[in-house]
Amino acid sequence: MTTSPTPAALRARSLPARLALVFALGIVFTLLTGMVDGGIGVGPMQALNQPLFLLANALPGLLLASLLLVLSRRALLSFGLAFLLQTVVYAINALKVSNLNTPLMPADFRMLGQLRRGGLKLLGSYLPASPWPYLALLAAVAIIVVAWRIEPPMFARRTRGKRLASGVALLLLMGTLIAGLPGWMKLYGGHHLWMEPWSATATADHSGLVSSLVMFHLHQGHARKKADPAAALQLIERSDLALREYLQAPLRNNGEEPDIVVVQSESFFDPSIMKGYEHADLTPNLHRLAAQGESGPLHVPTYGGGTIRTEFEVLTGLSLRYFDDMQFPYLQMNHKVVPSMVRVLRSHGYETIAVHGNDPRFWNRNTAFQAIGFDRFVSRSSFPAHAAIDGQYMADSAMTDEIMAQLKNAGPPQFLFAISIEAHGPYDVPPAHSAERDAIAVPAGVTGQNKLELQNYLYHMRHADQELGRLAELLAQRERPTLLLFYGDHLPALTDTYNTTGFVDGKDMLSQPGTWLLVNPRNPSLPKREALASWMLPGRLLEQAGVRDDAYFALTQVIAPQLAALTHAPGAPPEAEDNSEHQEDDDMANVALLRMKGKLDALWPKAEAQTAGLLEEAPLNRAGEVESTGAQQ
Repeated sequence: MTTSPTPAALRARSLPARLALVFALGIVFTLLTGMVDGGIGVGPMQALNQPLFLLANALPGLLLASLLLVLSRRALLSFGLAFLLQTVVYAINALKVSNLNTPLMPADFRMLGQLRRGGLKLLGSYLPASPWPYLALLAAVAIIVVAWRIEPPMFARRTRGKRLASGVALLLLMGTLIAGLPGWMKLYGGHHLWMEPWSATATADHSGLVSSLVMFHLHQGHARKKADPAAALQLIERSDLALREYLQAPLRNNGEEPDIVVVQSESFFDPSIMKGYEHADLTPNLHRLAAQGESGPLHVPTYGGGTIRTEFEVLTGLSLRYFDDMQFPYLQMNHKVVPSMVRVLRSHGYETIAVHGNDPRFWNRNTAFQAIGFDRFVSRSSFPAHAAIDGQYMADSAMTDEIMAQLKNAGPPQFLFAISIEAHGPYDVPPAHSAERDAIAVPAGVTGQNKLELQNYLYHMRHADQELGRLAELLAQRERPTLLLFYGDHLPALTDTYNTTGFVDGKDMLSQPGTWLLVNPRNPSLPKREALASWMLPGRLLEQAGVRDDAYFALTQVIAPQLAALTHAPGAPPEAEDNSEHQEDDDMANVALLRMKGKLDALWPKAEAQTAGLLEEAPLNRAGEVESTGAQQ
């Protein structure tokens, strides 16, 4: 055990020498950060060409190291610990890029709170199976512990307030960065650095991961859109004739109040959009039912993960395109009442139920579902103890059983929203029936681990299709009429496989739509195929159910053809827009922002006064804008 240096010994160490050591460690830290980042723009070879890029990417870590130095008085320990923590962030980023093809974003850090809410098992499944990363982490921790024991302090414990002042100054400086104060925009505002939100390649080729995190954080804090009521009113007025025709069209429910079942199928898509599966029918029940109702491509706001992004859009009818500061809505919503189709249906006497065979706290669903308007949330603990498990998660067959157990033939009409989980990644967990998995053919060129993961996914996806068929048959036999809406939340994260096979339309994986299906199993109709975005599904569902008195959802149907393809996963090449689409999109953004804030309701009387009796011909009820009576809070 070492002894602390005497005051005389500490004074003997000149201030310039100590500053030189800290400065040298700062340079080494900055260069090593660029090496770990791997981005061309922040690599050590760019130190002379664009030093600002390297410094900005390393600055948050340097601030942390400086604060640790003030607290510990040990330079090597402080810079080493800060670099270790930074390296862990880079390792997590590498895992996310590998699985989801998107880098870390500021909102991802909200997931830390989900670890104690059922997220540890799900997120932990993405960690590497090899022991070497964990051994390396343990070795680094051991080195830091040894450094703490043997490295002598750089300065005395008592500094007549200098340590306190330095520590407070550093804390304030870091606090302003975390709070996103405008002063940091001078460095991270985009005038000197490059940023492309959500882009994995841009993070590597431009300003570095850390700079991108800071820039996006600052951008979101200072670039929030403000709603323009005048622009929203203009869109409503331009849509007057189309709204009038929509609201006056004959109802398609024959006067019935059908029960409604919505199935959000985890990672479901039709593999026939992939090269190698063009002529394969891996989803026979989807195709059979599509011939009996409405269906088509579904544009969703995410890829490989982020289920709640699609889920939020479907439940609320609000496009996340219009909310730059809301990446993971259930973790960021601060509204006790959120307008939604759930609230609209409840205002029509529906009992509203959510069903999900997982921990209700994960993704903060238990709180978010109350705000959205669900009466009950049936989660994992409410399922039978013997509910089937296939692979890592609850089987879709168990979810179908629970859906049917919840539906009643007496009492008020029911709206049931079911979230499956069987096909959730990662796809390296053996399924219940490996022989069934191994019999699945894969396209040429897909080999090794990619082949195994594709087969595992298709195994579970085919079960989802089978359960879709079984559920439709069971609903057709019920005494009460039932509408069934089925859709996939996003494509699975099979990035390497997609890069090998490609897609039939020639576009990349971030541009691929999923699929949706809306059918009345007891009363089939003529087939209709149409591309929609996920935020347009609730309006279509309400229309089929004969609930057509919410003006906002009616508006989403009127503008659907122009705006559907604009929804896509972050980082996907944007669809070309003509001037009219651009104007509609901008105006719809204002409508959505006002809707979320509960301020859209006030605009309808103004529009109605200018539409020559729209109210008299088709009364508009904004029940979804306000909290229904008897709402569960």
